[in-house]
Amino acid sequence: MRILALTNLFPTAWDPLRASFNRQQFDRLAEFHELDVMVAVDFRDRLRGPRGEAPALRHARASDFTFWYPPRIGRGLHGLAWYASLVSQRRSMLRDGRYDLLLASWAYPDAVGTARLARRLGLPYVVKVHGSDLNVQADQPSHRPQIAAALRGARAVVAVSDALAGKARALGVEPGRVHLLYNGVDGERFRPGDRTAARQALALSPDAPLVLYVGNLKQSKGCLDLLEAFPAVLARQPDACLAFVGAGAAAATLSRRAQQLGIADRVMLAGARPHEQLALWMQAANLLSLPSHNEGVPNVVLEAMACGLPVVATAVGGIPEVLPGQAGILVPAHDRAALGQALGEALGRDWSREAILEHAAGFRWDDNVRRLDRILVDAARPTNA
Repeated sequence: MRILALTNLFPTAWDPLRASFNRQQFDRLAEFHELDVMVAVDFRDRLRGPRGEAPALRHARASDFTFWYPPRIGRGLHGLAWYASLVSQRRSMLRDGRYDLLLASWAYPDAVGTARLARRLGLPYVVKVHGSDLNVQADQPSHRPQIAAALRGARAVVAVSDALAGKARALGVEPGRVHLLYNGVDGERFRPGDRTAARQALALSPDAPLVLYVGNLKQSKGCLDLLEAFPAVLARQPDACLAFVGAGAAAATLSRRAQQLGIADRVMLAGARPHEQLALWMQAANLLSLPSHNEGVPNVVLEAMACGLPVVATAVGGIPEVLPGQAGILVPAHDRAALGQALGEALGRDWSREAILEHAAGFRWDDNVRRLDRILVDAARPTNA
């Protein structure tokens, strides 16, 4: 088939580290089908200029368009603005592409705009939902009816967690058209490694217990909760360290607050790192912590387990579905006291790496893409077939 994937969740020169999970999945899917990826680039990012180079693709083809929209006000019009931006800039590609299927990855405005495009082109479409597109945006009165209509009009809705699948059904999607499909992990890259060698490569202390956070530095990801909980860890293990790998608006706040707490010498802000370097950080760490306030199923949790690393995370979204007791500890969101206690407990526990790896083996990109292929092929069949 010829498939056009439409999404903001994909690496570009304006955000080279964005959504590596979609890059991995779509590039593998392109081994089965001709796949073009059309990426929406926020006009503010476009005006700021490129920040690097997008990772190379082996099979898929990627291009982009500028998403122009009214900021602050008119958010209920973003689906229409997304569609108008795409059509005005990529009219010939859409007309001449001879696509069999559209695949939208993110509910708003991407899926809403894709639904309009599908009607214009007379094509079936599939929507993939990820987390806050349903957990947050679908609760906004101006967005909810549009998201619900876009999902109901799709031939299939692919949810990365069972919790999200339930939200899609609650929006009126027929249960038979909702598919649960957990993301996968690149097992060649994310695997156990020698901790001493990894720490030498990263110039880290060879012996200090290391708690690792990987992700965007923003409040909804719980990075500030993690910092506030860390003094409780230091009370039990004074030589412990906390490393934040990522970038975002909360970076300055984290640095300032670490100084105020008197723990700046135990906290490292390592900045954003390419996806291929994350495995080395996980191999160097004692545990990963992701205390998000809402989630789908974050790939960083799956990748950490594939490295044999235990995880302390919040019981939100699909995280409880993929993080069993033998692989980590769950705590309530926003509960910094519980988080600090869990971190201390996790650092002191003798985890079975073999048990963690056995569980993590269930999340593989090969299996994921084969299932996605079947969903898309079924969705593209004529309805009277």
